[in-house]
Amino acid sequence: MLEEYFVKPDTVDRIRACWIGPQIERYVVWLAGEGYRPRTVLHGVPMLLGFAGFAWARGARTVEDLPAHVEAFVASSVARREGCRRGGGPVRQEPSKEFRGPVEQMLELVVTGYQASGRRHHEMPFSGSVPGFFEYLSSERGLRPASVRRYRHYLDRFEAYLARIGVRRLGELPPAILSAFIAERGGAGLAKTTVRGTCGALRVFLRYAYRQGHLRADLSPAVEWPQVYRLSGIPRSISWAQVGQVLDGVDRRTPAGKRDYAMLLLLVTYGLRASEVAALTLDDIDWKRERLAVPERKAGHSTAFPLAVSVGAALADYLRHGRPQTAGRRVFFRAAAPVRPVGAAAVSAAARRYLLKAGIDVPRPGSHTLRHSAQWPCCTQAWTPPSSRCGWATKIPPPPRST
Repeated sequence: MLEEYFVKPDTVDRIRACWIGPQIERYVVWLAGEGYRPRTVLHGVPMLLGFAGFAWARGARTVEDLPAHVEAFVASSVARREGCRRGGGPVRQEPSKEFRGPVEQMLELVVTGYQASGRRHHEMPFSGSVPGFFEYLSSERGLRPASVRRYRHYLDRFEAYLARIGVRRLGELPPAILSAFIAERGGAGLAKTTVRGTCGALRVFLRYAYRQGHLRADLSPAVEWPQVYRLSGIPRSISWAQVGQVLDGVDRRTPAGKRDYAMLLLLVTYGLRASEVAALTLDDIDWKRERLAVPERKAGHSTAFPLAVSVGAALADYLRHGRPQTAGRRVFFRAAAPVRPVGAAAVSAAARRYLLKAGIDVPRPGSHTLRHSAQWPCCTQAWTPPSSRCGWATKIPPPPRST
């Protein structure tokens, strides 16, 4: 694999002669498999050789010794870079990432249990002080994975808030801190529904902590709910002409543009949520019957739509000329390495980017703006081909629960 990137045999021999040469070559194979460009390999391998020499000089003799020398290597490299800098050059916002990235990426691959500094949020919040809470949400309350992820998101923020103000033990939690946390969330410009979701997750968490004996008193009543009026938060839609401006702003000559155009068409044609667009798989597209299945919607229902000609053409163009080579069944993937399926946040970010590019002024630009602008099947002739004039979507009830 090294010969594919380094032309000179002496360079390949020097890499393999390094005391962590097998680990470096394994890292190169991983980069190639994840779709990284050659310039990433050519940039990272010399840095890893420098790290190997640095760690050896400081006494490292096994691969397991390497993590202890990462911080010193990054600090030394940044200092050396700043010392060699001449006036007029651009200053990097975070120069340590340039040195830390390849080193930590390789260590995650070759050292069992190693976690990079930027990836330490995989652990569930309060897993040490209140164990079993997220298992309780799934097993006893029957929440779906998406709902559990929302609980995790809200409690991540609460745990970070407690750490910031110096509260180390949950048993010492006074009600005033709960009120201060909710007030801070409400003053951060978040929607009232988001703050209300935070309150709901916090109340469930506090009741569980009290039930399990981690709190001396039930603090859930101390979490006050913000008042949210019905229909007060209906997302603002845009006109169909403005939808056309958004779609015209997508450069479909690039793989990322082909992907974004198909995602935006799904939003404005069928009114799908960002999570539903991200979750689409190749098996959900029935080309023979010209149908698009959207499984796992709210309330456990699935929906089948007629496949509009414009949507089908955009999907086919992306699948043929933009989608990376991968065995994954998801439809939409990242355009840059590593090759991973896009998430709901990426779909919403793409919608926001093209709304701003088109100069359309809406209070909260994102996927919901386009979703609530959908006019299918009553939209204009330009966007509704004959194959999609089959009436409203067919509702498919969820399968019966097993007893």
